Amino acid sequence: MSAVRRRWRFTGRVQGVGFRYFSACAAQNLGLTGWVANNWDGSVDLEAQGAPENLDRLVPTITKTSRWISIESFRCVKIAAVASEHGFRVRG
Repeated sequence: MSAVRRRWRFTGRVQGVGFRYFSACAAQNLGLTGWVANNWDGSVDLEAQGAPENLDRLVPTITKTSRWISIESFRCVKIAAVASEHGFRVRG
């Protein structure tokens, strides 16, 4: 099965609470590649790529890792996979 890629935008209490760190740990544990980054408006963008069942587990894994994270809403879209991507990183 080929990799699938999704892009999320999260709003709520998602900056200053370790969201990027916990997202990176969850993605790495699920064998996903991609990145996570804060936005100027207080939201967070995350792109992840991998097996669809692991992508489905990503958000629940993030939300249960920290009591400080509070996602009010998120939007998820499917996007084109990145062929040469390795690892998961936190962007500024």
